[in-house]
Amino acid sequence: MLEFTAAGQDFVAYRAEPAGQVRGAVVVIHEIWGLADHIKDVADRFAAAGYLAVAPDLMGLAGLDATLLAELGADRNDPVNRTEIKPRIRAATEPMRSPGRAGQIQAGVAAAFDYLESSAEGAGRTAVVGFCFGGTYSFALAVSDARVAAAVPFYGHANYSAEELSGITCPVLAFYGEEDKALTDDLPDLIERMRQSGVDFRYTVFAGAGHAFFNDTNPVSYRAEPARIAWQEALEFLGAALR
Repeated sequence: MLEFTAAGQDFVAYRAEPAGQVRGAVVVIHEIWGLADHIKDVADRFAAAGYLAVAPDLMGLAGLDATLLAELGADRNDPVNRTEIKPRIRAATEPMRSPGRAGQIQAGVAAAFDYLESSAEGAGRTAVVGFCFGGTYSFALAVSDARVAAAVPFYGHANYSAEELSGITCPVLAFYGEEDKALTDDLPDLIERMRQSGVDFRYTVFAGAGHAFFNDTNPVSYRAEPARIAWQEALEFLGAALR
């Protein structure tokens, strides 16, 4: 594990070493459940594909209780407790929405990115990939740092104006589940804002899938075929963007 400091706080990150030919580097940003085994596995998969991968644990910077969120994340799939769990998840994630938290989280993401960008593997070819919470902060990093070579947000929010989106200088490939209406209902407007800002914005919407379709540890949301296709598209996209 790596150790970083951002916004006056220490935090750790999981590092996965590339296998064989090095293709670049990737920051992997976790879901709201924290640096779970699933995210470490994703980092390992990127490493197996030739990328130096670093997955920062941003829970402390977000003001969240990692142990509690991990427990709630595991319980959310229980059909008996699902109704009860939702308000507990909202309450547990409330600290993340306090003033200044977004900046602290972004500082943590930036620290991980700077580490990779300054490495021999990632210099000039470091991308960001994130899921849900991480998808949102993947967009945020691309907006704020012109050095990002590519961004792959999975079901993340991009609540930026066209002027703000013009800060993105890298290609973006976004993934959505068709049933994730909180995002897909707003997608046409995002596409237009991306067009106005001149961003190379590509996206795939998977039928029969909803939020968190890529998470193979969540039997409720996981969709094997969309996940397989998204992974293949992501690797092809990164291979072209980082070469």
